[in-house]
Amino acid sequence: MDVSQEEAKKSMEERILQFIQLAVIAIVFISCYLVIHPFIPAILFAMVVCISTWPLYLRLRSVLWEKPTLASLLMVMLLIMLVIIPSALLAVSLADNVTATFDTVKVFLEHGPIEPPLWLKEIPLFGERLNSYWQGLASGGKEAVMLFKELLEPVRNFLLNLGNVIGQSLLQMVFAAFIGFFFYRDGEALIQALRNGMAKLLAGSLGADPLALIHDTVTGVVHGIFGAALAQAIAATIGFFIAGVPGAFLLGAATFFLAMIPMGPTLLWGGASVWFLYQESYGWAIFMVLWGVLVISSIDNFVRPYLISRGSSLSFLLIFLGVSGGIVAYGFIGIFIGPPILAIGITLVQLWTEYPATKSENLPEALS
Repeated sequence: MDVSQEEAKKSMEERILQFIQLAVIAIVFISCYLVIHPFIPAILFAMVVCISTWPLYLRLRSVLWEKPTLASLLMVMLLIMLVIIPSALLAVSLADNVTATFDTVKVFLEHGPIEPPLWLKEIPLFGERLNSYWQGLASGGKEAVMLFKELLEPVRNFLLNLGNVIGQSLLQMVFAAFIGFFFYRDGEALIQALRNGMAKLLAGSLGADPLALIHDTVTGVVHGIFGAALAQAIAATIGFFIAGVPGAFLLGAATFFLAMIPMGPTLLWGGASVWFLYQESYGWAIFMVLWGVLVISSIDNFVRPYLISRGSSLSFLLIFLGVSGGIVAYGFIGIFIGPPILAIGITLVQLWTEYPATKSENLPEALS
């Protein structure tokens, strides 16, 4: 009886010790989470950037005599010049130009419909028909003008708030640049540690290297979505500068974000064409239409499919959910985090659900 009581007491002490150990581990993990939580957006952004640009870093390191510190520093400088500084300029431009731009739009809308140019009637065969068609569109567009006037103030407030959100995310981007330096410099050691940890945790249950899948997925999403959007933004900015459109940089930056949705950039270069019509600069209006159709839209039609074909592909719905959810969760920086994270999750879930099915199909053969 005494022996059984001693064993029960010892078993109870072991259980209490296990609970204490689990409680200590939980407290440590929760404390670590609370410490790291403010920097999670910066860490995720640094991971996305480093993973998608890792081949470029390896080439740069080989050129710099295998000096990882110098190569990492140059990569971080590129991140600052290509992402952080343009984002800061975008925030400043939104703060400075939004109010003036919308005041100008109000003035244009108060002018009423655009009168057709005098030379339109003089076009042989089709002049009268084009002139009457133009006037019909102008008379039917009065209700649309009134609707635009009502929407101007909400849109202006939205853009001003967007400028504030971008400004608040700049600090996260600076932290991401700092963290990215160490990700680049110590990346190979980190990858090996993660690979060992995942091998112990998953025990080969995915049937593939998860880190390789994550790299391919992130690279494909970044190149396919953001690469094409960046190319369209650069082309749009060049066109706006050539035509002398006010706020060309702001419009180019807006093109980057609208390029993630179908026909998004058309709203901007089409609006610029209408603005030139109000100015009676018909040559520049035609130029903007041609530049938008032949240059900006051609990038969406040819460059984007080529980039997406080289990596992971996301449907429009998933891109929209990734961008919107990323903004809600992490602010402006979530635009760059949301789609890659969502793509990684979908890829891993698909692989996890497909691999056991493959094993079950081969199970009868193994047993026979």
